[in-house]
Amino acid sequence: MDILETDAYDRRQKRNMSCALLFSLLPFFLSAALYFYLWTPDLPASITSAGVKSAPTLLLAAAVLRWNGGQSVLGVVGGLVFSAVGDCCLVWPELFLHGMGAFAAAHLLYSITFLSSRYAPYSSSSWNRFLYLILLMVGVGFYIYIYPFLQKVPNSDMLIPAVGIYVVLITLMGALAIRTRHTATLLGSLSFMVSDMSLALQVFKVIAPIRHGQIIVMVTYYLAQLLIAVGDVKAWENKDDFAKWKRS
Repeated sequence: MDILETDAYDRRQKRNMSCALLFSLLPFFLSAALYFYLWTPDLPASITSAGVKSAPTLLLAAAVLRWNGGQSVLGVVGGLVFSAVGDCCLVWPELFLHGMGAFAAAHLLYSITFLSSRYAPYSSSSWNRFLYLILLMVGVGFYIYIYPFLQKVPNSDMLIPAVGIYVVLITLMGALAIRTRHTATLLGSLSFMVSDMSLALQVFKVIAPIRHGQIIVMVTYYLAQLLIAVGDVKAWENKDDFAKWKRS
């Protein structure tokens, strides 16, 4: 098999894998569509609503596990599972801190994953450092902005440091996503930050209630998880391609 035939074969393989990946993500899309179809502003907190809300994330975890195997349990799969726990907790307002803790664990696992060998390391550039600085300014600036509102909530003594730690973790995740230079991973991390900022602005009453505020939060959230999951699968594909190149 000459070089041209090998290249054509690799392209066909990638197309087939992309189609298979899309097919494996269909349960996620269907469950997310079901969530938005059933959601109403006055939907009562229940085990059923928690299950419907967390189902898309759990199905994403199953898809990534199928593609990447058990080694991703302490990575993106684990992060998705913790996120699903956070989804369930946030259904009940009194479990907000528990939910934030679950999402903090998810961000930590994502960050560890972005440092792993399957995300090929790239040398830092001035552009990367500029993006790090922007991300840091956004994280610090946002925390400073919502700080006065955190002081007004009933359990502010716990929320103020907890939110601070959470901001550090999600900002770290975003910075490490920049380091990977994987487009899906980077966009997913940024979308996660947008989702969490939107949620914080509403939960802590920084802004007046928005009619479709919850929809904005969940659309950006599901998009974030989808992109991070796809980025992880693609990272494994790229690693396999690099291994083949080294053996050739």
